[in-house]
Amino acid sequence: MTAGGGSVLRPGDWITFDGGEHQVVALAGTAVRLRSAGGAESVVLASYLMAAPDFAVTGAEPLPEMEPLGLLETLPESARAAAVEWQRHVVEVETGLPPGAEPGTVVRSEYDPVSRTVVERAQAKADELGVSLRTVMDKRSRYARQGLWGLVDQRLVRMREVTGRADARLVAAVRQVLDDQTEFSTGTRSRVIRRVVKLVEATHGEGVVPLPSRNTFYRLIDALSTGRHTFGSAVTRRQTANRPTGPFTPTFADRPGEQVQIDSTPLDVMVVLDSGVTARADLTIAVDVASRSICAAVLRPVSTKAVDASLLLARMLVPEPMRPGWSASLRMAASRMPHGQLLSVDARMEQAAAKPVIVPDTVVIDGGKVFISDTFIRACERLGVSVQRSRPRTPTDKAIVEATFSAINSLFCQHLAGYTGPNVSRRGERVEDQAVWTIPELQGLLDEWLLAGWQARPHDALRDPFRPGKAMSPNDKYASLVAAAGYLPLVLRGEDYLELLPVAWRAINDYGIRIAHRTYDAAELGPWRRQHSGHAAKRGLWEVHYDPYDLSRVFVRTTGGWITAPWVHLPLVNAPFADFTWDHARRLAAAAGLDDANEVAVARVLDALLTRAEHGPDIRSARVIGRTRTAAALPAPVATPEIENTPDPEPDSAEASPSAEVVPFGVFDAHAEAERWL
Repeated sequence: MTAGGGSVLRPGDWITFDGGEHQVVALAGTAVRLRSAGGAESVVLASYLMAAPDFAVTGAEPLPEMEPLGLLETLPESARAAAVEWQRHVVEVETGLPPGAEPGTVVRSEYDPVSRTVVERAQAKADELGVSLRTVMDKRSRYARQGLWGLVDQRLVRMREVTGRADARLVAAVRQVLDDQTEFSTGTRSRVIRRVVKLVEATHGEGVVPLPSRNTFYRLIDALSTGRHTFGSAVTRRQTANRPTGPFTPTFADRPGEQVQIDSTPLDVMVVLDSGVTARADLTIAVDVASRSICAAVLRPVSTKAVDASLLLARMLVPEPMRPGWSASLRMAASRMPHGQLLSVDARMEQAAAKPVIVPDTVVIDGGKVFISDTFIRACERLGVSVQRSRPRTPTDKAIVEATFSAINSLFCQHLAGYTGPNVSRRGERVEDQAVWTIPELQGLLDEWLLAGWQARPHDALRDPFRPGKAMSPNDKYASLVAAAGYLPLVLRGEDYLELLPVAWRAINDYGIRIAHRTYDAAELGPWRRQHSGHAAKRGLWEVHYDPYDLSRVFVRTTGGWITAPWVHLPLVNAPFADFTWDHARRLAAAAGLDDANEVAVARVLDALLTRAEHGPDIRSARVIGRTRTAAALPAPVATPEIENTPDPEPDSAEASPSAEVVPFGVFDAHAEAERWL
């Protein structure tokens, strides 16, 4: 930068730097040699010199400001045209020719820079336009500093308060009433006006604060309620008010398992419970931030228990086995994930489905009782997983899992029978009658969809840094992160998985182990029947682990290792069942007058219950029963005259059929039948 105003720094220029005056002695590449007024020399980088807060070139004019091109586009056409017209006049004063003049245009004598001074040319322009010399010189100075923006009438671009001329006390009252609307049901602007007037009169007295007209009141409320959703959705209004005041920082992770977010929410699908009642199911999922993989997902017909969170953690750490009926394309061997590398570590990967096994370093949970329970915390401590709690009422702390719930509802749930929609305003008619899926059926559909739909579907938030225009699927992102980070998950062994299951302390008797009126037995339990376990604190009882999602077997810890004991009546049941299914079956058996402690009776009820849930309600039988009840409620028909017996014509002997005894049907008398039953 030179004294003439050019944007070039040359040797010999004097600058202000580091609290003193310096002269530029030499320039060598990116280095600048300086000599202070006292004669001391120094060498500094040009970037450091230019970034110094007190750097300035002595005697140099400041660099011209860039024109705010965006603001120019917001001006009215008349204001923009007036500024362009003034630009033509100012340029003519400076150069003698207006901008865009054709080659060979003759300069007018009064604007000739050779024979006229700047003041004389400015005076000629003032006389031409009928303005003062000061106006022309002011326009010329502003154009030199700001360009075209300096010629715009500043009265048109002056920033005004959104509240206009409203009294500050009235504005404060409006803001307070709008803040109070956050937790109330959505109302109208007239309600806000009424409450504002009451608040102003109660605070400052009646007639003290001037009130605007109704139209001005409406404009003031609209200006102050911008972005609050005061008169829109109540849910959106509460969510907006609950957002942090600071900038939103996205959550990043560089490797699989660096952060896993866990949460639960009711699913937007009506399911048929074992009792025949329709209700929404609770979905608990764990989402890996780095790859957006849904590590595990669990459905329950009731509120999620504490044990479910620990089981969810355990299911993340074991391979997802292929199930009968699944396509071979869902195998891990058919995907892009590093199947061969994982197979060399764990042979279970050979029959695993295409879902990554992710060992979390940190899990983010909310303050729900499910996740802050001792069961879940102890499970995380055993696995070396750090638990990070989100702030109360701050869903943005685990925004990824919250967004995943919305994606599941839109990509999966809306295609299911019994879909309820996100809210009541979008719910169909008689959705309960459309529900056909049970919890186990829906869990199977969800597990298969996670493999075929979610894990293989491109995700907009997963981008290759070298190909940002192409979205990646969670499986592809997992494979690329494994290659970049050298990630090799050490999955849980079978014994480790059993350790995370809930525990019941029971005795091993001659008939086996009894849990909740269910008997489990195995030949391997023989040496430990009627024996003391050695745990004096548990009165000699044995440690029995069970899976609440599959009560068909239990696992007993003995001095010789783990023993799997199946339910003795398992052959009577043709489907897996859970603890809540068993409890309901016992209640049905008790309601039917059966002994709910009789395992055979409960097993038969359970088998019939699961069979009915598998095939759905028999609509045809229900219709027949309904028609029968309707017919029974009709009045009895009146007696009809006796019909004369007229013999039918005898058939030909060639066509005669063997004679058979004819059994006459009696006439049903509803009244007589009722008397007989009474």
